[in-house]
Parts: sequence; structure tokens; C-alpha cells
Amino acid sequence: MSSHFNVPVEVETFYIAAQSDPAAERYVFAYTITIRNLTSDTLQLLRRYWLINDANGKQTEVSGDGVVGEQPQLAPGSSYRYTSGAVLETPVGTMQGHYELITAQKEAVTATIPLFRLAMPNILN
Repeated sequence: MSSHFNVPVEVETFYIAAQSDPAAERYVFAYTITIRNLTSDTLQLLRRYWLINDANGKQTEVSGDGVVGEQPQLAPGSSYRYTSGAVLETPVGTMQGHYELITAQKEAVTATIPLFRLAMPNILN
């Protein structure tokens, strides 16, 4: 990856109590991702990769084309925002990963998704 690519990723997380069922070990979380293109190139997001960990040590890897069914293009200085979700068997877990993007010149760019926590409210007192 070239060092001149600056594509920060920001994450907000939410616990979805209405869709969760703790008695059945089902904890539903939503996350909103904002990808910012701080480069001078137009970028297209081609693929995603996630590593999801729950509190039992279970690891799930998820990869695929695009995000939420799209392979968005990000013009220089623009951002792309979307919301997706994850279901865990525990009230606390983490996610991390990366996006694979490409420039108009077909140069590969990797945007790292920093480790973030999924947690049911008030569980970490």
C-alpha cells in the first residue's frame, strides 16, 4: 500500500434491544461506518473483510464484494456512510477489518477498519 493514501474509517455502534434475545444468546448490534477519501484520487470500494470476536472467543470471518450491496465510488474529499449489523452470542464483542479499494489508475488501496467494541449498554460497569 502506498503511504500517500489517507482513507480514515470512523465507526459508531448501537445495541438493538428490540431484535435481541439474551435468553437465546442473541445480541444484535448495528454499526455506522463513515469512510473518508482524503486523497486526490477517486476511489472505488471493491471488497470488505471483517474479523468478529465474541466474549466466548468465537471468531467469525466475513468477506465479500462491496458493502450493503454497493461498490461505492468516493470522489476526492468526499465520504461514504452506511449502516449494517452483526449478531453475537454474547453481550460484548469486537470487530475489525479492512476495505479494499482501487484508484482510477487501478492502484490497490487498503483502508484499515480499527478494532471497535460491540457492547450491550451498562454491561461494562
